[in-house]
Amino acid sequence: MAHDDEPLYKSLIRETTAYFAFVLLVTTLGPFQFGYHLSELNAPQDVLTCKKFSGESSALDRLPQCIPMNTAQFSVVTSIYTLGGFIGALGAGPSCNRYGRLLTMRLTTVSFVLGSIIETFATNIGVLCLGRLVSGLGCGATIVVVPIFIAEVAPPKEKGLFGSLTQVSICLGILIAQLLGYFLSKGNLWRIILAVSGALGIIQLAGLLLVPESPRWLAEHRSPQNARRILHKLRGHHADIDAEVKAWDIDATEEDISEEETLLSAAPGSHPAPNPKAASASINLWQAVKQPAYRPAIVAVVAVMFTQQLTGINSIVMYSVSLLSTLLPTTASLLIVAVSALNLIATIIFSPLSDKIGRKTCILISIAGMGTCAVLLALGLLFGIKILAAVATLVFVASFAFGLGPIPFILANELVGPEAVGATQSCALAANWIATFLVSQFFPIVDQALGGQGKVYFIFAGFALVSGSFIAYWVPETKGKSGVEEVWGKREARERIE
Repeated sequence: MAHDDEPLYKSLIRETTAYFAFVLLVTTLGPFQFGYHLSELNAPQDVLTCKKFSGESSALDRLPQCIPMNTAQFSVVTSIYTLGGFIGALGAGPSCNRYGRLLTMRLTTVSFVLGSIIETFATNIGVLCLGRLVSGLGCGATIVVVPIFIAEVAPPKEKGLFGSLTQVSICLGILIAQLLGYFLSKGNLWRIILAVSGALGIIQLAGLLLVPESPRWLAEHRSPQNARRILHKLRGHHADIDAEVKAWDIDATEEDISEEETLLSAAPGSHPAPNPKAASASINLWQAVKQPAYRPAIVAVVAVMFTQQLTGINSIVMYSVSLLSTLLPTTASLLIVAVSALNLIATIIFSPLSDKIGRKTCILISIAGMGTCAVLLALGLLFGIKILAAVATLVFVASFAFGLGPIPFILANELVGPEAVGATQSCALAANWIATFLVSQFFPIVDQALGGQGKVYFIFAGFALVSGSFIAYWVPETKGKSGVEEVWGKREARERIE
C-alpha cells in the first residue's frame, strides 16, 4: 500500500510490477493506433492528393506517386475512417462482454494489419477508402475495450491516472504520425506512414499472446480463482488483493473453485467459455437504453463524448497543416509537430489531476479553456495575427489535455455497474465516432463556405458554451465514490435493485 505522505511517482515505481507494465504497454498500442490513423493523412495531404509533386524516388515507385482528389473527396477519405470506427465501437461492447476483453483486443489487431496493407498499396480513392474503413473498424473496437480493460486491471486508487494512459497513447500516436509526416511527405514515401500501422499491429498481436484476460471479467464468468491468480501476478505475489477481490462482489462457490483448479496452469491468454449465467446478466446496448436506471449515465457519457469532439480538437489533428498554411506557410507543419508534442506532454502532466480535483472539475476547466482559445484562434486567423493564432492553437490543445482528452474514456466504468459497462462504453464511443465524422467530413466544407480565415472556430466556441453548461448541470462527480450507488444516489440505487 502507498504511504499517505509518499510522492505518487515513488509509490507507483514501488508498487507497479514489470508484468503489469508490460500488459499496459501492449494493450495501449490499440489507442496508439487510433491516434495514429486519426492524423496519418494530415501532413502528407498535399503530396497524397497531387497538389504538390516531388522528384523523390523510393522502392515504392511502381505505385502511383499520388492519388488525384479534390477537397470533398479528401474529406470522404478522411471521414470514412470514422464510419469503420462507429461500426467497430457498436460491435465491441457485446463482444468484450460475451467473449472477453482479450479476444476482442486480439481481433482488433487483425483490422490494423489488413487496413494498413490495403492503404499502403492503394492506387485509387476507392481502395484507399476501403483501407481506412477496415482500420477504423479496429480503432473503433479498441477504443471501447482498452479503457474497460485498463480500468479493470488498474489499482483502484489510481484508476484515473492509469485510465489516462488511453489518451496518452492516442496523443503519442498522433505525434508519431505527424513526425513521420514531417519527414516523409514527399514522393511515394507517404506510403511508409501508412505501412507503420501494420507493423505495429503484428507486434501487438504477438504481445497479446502473453497478456491475461481481465481478472474482473473472469470473476464474473465462473473463474474467480483464476481471476485471483492473475490479479496476484499483476500486483505482485506479496500484494494484498483481498480488498479488490471483495469489491468484485462475486461469490466463489465450491463448484467454481473446483472448476478453477484445472485452470491454474493455463496460459496467460486463455479464458473459459462464455458462462450463460454471466451472459444473461450482462446488459446489451438496447436494454441499457430502454431501462430508466441506465439512461442518466448514457446521456452523461454521450454528452461528454460529443463535447470532446465538437469543441474542435480534430480540426487541429486532421486539418491543421492546410488550415494554418495560409497564415504560416513555412512553419505550419513544424508547428503541428510541436502541438502534437505539447498534447502528449500536457496529457502526461495533467493525468494525476482527475484523482485529485475530480473528473467533472477537470472537464469543465478543459471546456472553458478550449472555448476561449477557439475564439482567440478565430480572431488570429481572421485578422492575420500570427502569434495569436499560434499561441491560441497551443493553449487550445493543452486545455483539451487537461480534461476532455483523457477523462471521457474512463467515465463509463464509473457511472454504471459492470453488467452495463460494455453497452455504455459502446454507446459513448459510437457517439464519439459520429461527432468525429461530423468534424472530419464537414469542417473543411463549412470552413470554405464561411470564407475560411478561421470563422468556423466561433461555432466551436458556441458549442463549448452550450455543452459545458449541460455537463455542469447533468454529469455527476465520480472521484472518490465507491460505486454506482454512491455516484447517482440512493434513489437510483433502489431502482437498479428493484
